[in-house]
Amino acid sequence: MSAYLAEAADNLFVDGPSARFGYRRVGSQGGVPLVLLNRFGGTLDWWDPEFLEYLAADHDVIFFDHVGTGYSTGQPRDSVEAIAEGAVEFLEALGLAQADLLGWSLGGMVAQRVSLRRPDLVRRLIVAASTAGGQAPGAPPASERAASIMSKPDSTVDDVVALFFPETEAGRAHGYEHIGRVSTRLTPEVPGVSPEARAAGMAAIFAFASTPVDQVRSDLEAMTHPVLFAAGMKDWLIPAVASFFAVEHIGSSARLSVYSDAGHAFLFQHAKAFAAEVRAFLNA
Repeated sequence: MSAYLAEAADNLFVDGPSARFGYRRVGSQGGVPLVLLNRFGGTLDWWDPEFLEYLAADHDVIFFDHVGTGYSTGQPRDSVEAIAEGAVEFLEALGLAQADLLGWSLGGMVAQRVSLRRPDLVRRLIVAASTAGGQAPGAPPASERAASIMSKPDSTVDDVVALFFPETEAGRAHGYEHIGRVSTRLTPEVPGVSPEARAAGMAAIFAFASTPVDQVRSDLEAMTHPVLFAAGMKDWLIPAVASFFAVEHIGSSARLSVYSDAGHAFLFQHAKAFAAEVRAFLNA
């Protein structure tokens, strides 16, 4: 018997204008679903099943692969805006009138663009370990080590732990526990991320990071949905200051949560606490 519901979730597919989207669904259906958007280099199989279990306790949770990545067909997209277009295609293909969005890392960038592009499709927004674009004032320079690991065609377990968890004994332990939980579905037969898709994703991230700060401020000020930004204080991929900057310019509809002992994967290191925070935000 599977330890978590997500481990037994079926692969589902739906056709959109430019791709056949692969997705999974856990939790009781009904109400506004929570749709999760992947990180760079991630597929359906990399969502931590423990985190999904907590989210699905009282929500319909849907997670899918971006166009041209993992279980989804199509040509990989090389801009955040284009990836967001694909996400809109997916939401419309499922016939969703409205959804809550939770985007992690690259997925957080995409979720913000969806909310600006199609505000009618979004009810509430959670942006985890991500950025609104550009270079937030006070942010440290981009990490050359992170770029080096991300550019590898195949990331090792040690690479994933180094990128996403603090370089402490406790942080590394959390990282390998996370790997243990996701490894049940990461078999050699499952689709991964092609070199072409990795290159397109990297191009999208670097272009988004080059957005002029004035444009970033303008986009943030245009966001009207209730939004929760959350970050790990020890994140050296996307520093927490990016979330501080975003919340400062969104206004009263934004909340900020920071996990002091966690990095880029704070949402898995503190799965129960963050899922409870997400559920409370969605139910408010």
